[in-house]
Amino acid sequence: MPLIDETQVVLDLTADDRHAATRVLAERLVATGRCTDLDAFLADVRKREETMATGLPGGIAIPHARSAAITEPTLGFGRLATGLDWGAKDGAADLVFLIAAPEGGGEAHMQVLPKLAKALMKKEFTAALRSATSDAEVVALVQAEVGEVVQPPQAAPTPEAAPAPEASEEAKPAEASAGLTLVGVTSCPTGIAHTYMAAEALERAAADAGHTIHVETQGSAGATPLTPEQIAAADAVIFAHDVEVRNADRFAGKPLVDVGVKKAISDGPGLIAQAAAKAAEWRANPEARTAAPAAAASAGLSSKVDSKAGIGTQIRQWLMTGVSYMIPFVAAGGILIALSFMLAQIALGENGAIEIVNYNLTSDDAYNVAQNFDITSLTAWAALFYVIGAASFGFLVPILSGFIAFAIADRPGLVPGIVGGSVAASMGAGFLGGIVTGVLGGLVAKWIASWKVHKGVRGVMPVVVIPLLSSLITLGLFITLLGAPITALSDALNEWLTGLQGGSAFVLGLILGAMMGFDLGGPVNKVAYFFGTAGLAAAGTATDAPALTIMAAVMAAGMVAPLAMALATTLRPQLFSEPERENGKAAWLLGASFISEGAIPFAAADPIRVIVSSVFGSALTGGLIMVFGVTLRAPHGGIWVLPLMGGFLWFLVALAAGVALTTAIVLVLKSRDRKNVTATA
Repeated sequence: MPLIDETQVVLDLTADDRHAATRVLAERLVATGRCTDLDAFLADVRKREETMATGLPGGIAIPHARSAAITEPTLGFGRLATGLDWGAKDGAADLVFLIAAPEGGGEAHMQVLPKLAKALMKKEFTAALRSATSDAEVVALVQAEVGEVVQPPQAAPTPEAAPAPEASEEAKPAEASAGLTLVGVTSCPTGIAHTYMAAEALERAAADAGHTIHVETQGSAGATPLTPEQIAAADAVIFAHDVEVRNADRFAGKPLVDVGVKKAISDGPGLIAQAAAKAAEWRANPEARTAAPAAAASAGLSSKVDSKAGIGTQIRQWLMTGVSYMIPFVAAGGILIALSFMLAQIALGENGAIEIVNYNLTSDDAYNVAQNFDITSLTAWAALFYVIGAASFGFLVPILSGFIAFAIADRPGLVPGIVGGSVAASMGAGFLGGIVTGVLGGLVAKWIASWKVHKGVRGVMPVVVIPLLSSLITLGLFITLLGAPITALSDALNEWLTGLQGGSAFVLGLILGAMMGFDLGGPVNKVAYFFGTAGLAAAGTATDAPALTIMAAVMAAGMVAPLAMALATTLRPQLFSEPERENGKAAWLLGASFISEGAIPFAAADPIRVIVSSVFGSALTGGLIMVFGVTLRAPHGGIWVLPLMGGFLWFLVALAAGVALTTAIVLVLKSRDRKNVTATA
């Protein structure tokens, strides 16, 4: 069967919103027998839209999904007289393609969907769709693009039927020879549309700029991998993806532009320009090519550090790289220790946690968990969890330090950073010492890696010279000069936190909560989160450290904004747009899971009201948590780690108070604005 026929075209589509429009087109697929379960398919489409909006620049919408309810690849097309919001930045969409694929579709006929996706990037194709006067004309236009053999009606325009766009083919080699050779990879969650549209946008932009590009589309129709020769010849690489690029290590040692797939669709020329700029930078900077083998060796590890950013931004990115690699150790260790203490209290009473910390793997008595493990004993399980969790916590400062250094110098920074962090921890310098050894180790390693050395020495630089000298310099300076004052500073910080009581604790909670609610995952939010996780690392296996309360305050405050926006859209849906109401449904789960970014769509649409409301409510929650003394060892998890909290009922009380305050403020502000608009009108 053809991909589309006249029964699947609606030239006068009318609907109140995008979901209603999608349902009209999906009903046509049901009528033709290509969709066996309307509701199941629509649920799959909506789930896809929750992942990423399917509106595209130029007034196009491509709702799509893989679904078990679809029997074969198929299309529905609708044209709206009045466009609908489909999430595109440039406005409403009037051309709608409903793209449906079988759940496991990988057959040869899946190749037609990539062809359609690429055709949608052609202005002449979309213009012809807008001017089409009959269903048959639309079918002919689509079939001409996807390569299906159907004779179009005489009246139908056939975009690109003439060889005009290929007339300059002879000129292309000359242009390419004067330009750059680029390679790219595109991919999206379903691999149906965005993957191929991004590839087409990059190919067109490269051709317009006089460059050559080869794009590997990792999509539903399978991928034809770039050859090693193509990659080796490339001046730069572009990743436009929303899922992990397969075999990304093939591109190590090349300048890289790494963005989301929709960025390529909306700004292909901009990405080509970025790739050209990076290639020029590498040509002008021999050190970049010298460091390329180290980058290849560290394939699989990554850091988001912008070398062109200001020094303040780069320092923040260095620190957050260290934190991001440290957090899994914090999560594993913290949750295991919390479980250990919970079991110990059940087995040994209120002071069970104090007893359990004596267990280890080295003693010759009953406290050696390896020699005296009883599978039927709660105490034994508590001891086992504690030993494993404490071991995980032992890596926190070395990992923090090592990956700060990695963010600065790539792989050469790992040895001085990790070893330096271990020494900092052993000296009692804590996370402050880890930060210092990480930054120092990374800068020293980067400096040594930049040395101009004889080619006979280059081979041993990354495995012998750089780790040896960078470790010696970093650790020598820290042990002899920096360690003692940083240890004293760390001790003073711990004493200050320990001394927080009543009002001072409340003020600290207010400040941290306001920071968490200010930019919802942005730099200010991350600084507060870093303070919480760093304190968690410093607390180690202590049972009542103030840092455990700080971590609880940070997490609770970070949950307030998305939960409040979800509640506000439920209580007063008329104050919010249809996309905001949809985002509100997802924000329940995001907020409950401590994902502050769930409130970003609301802040982007109405920054003043939402941010003001979020700051007040989050600050209240943070302050109350500090006063209530709730403790938490896990750096993430939201409500899913409630059983591991000390005083989780008070956690819920503080969270509810902040959510209620944020909701009330945002509803009052939006209601007042609406009344003012009505009065003015």
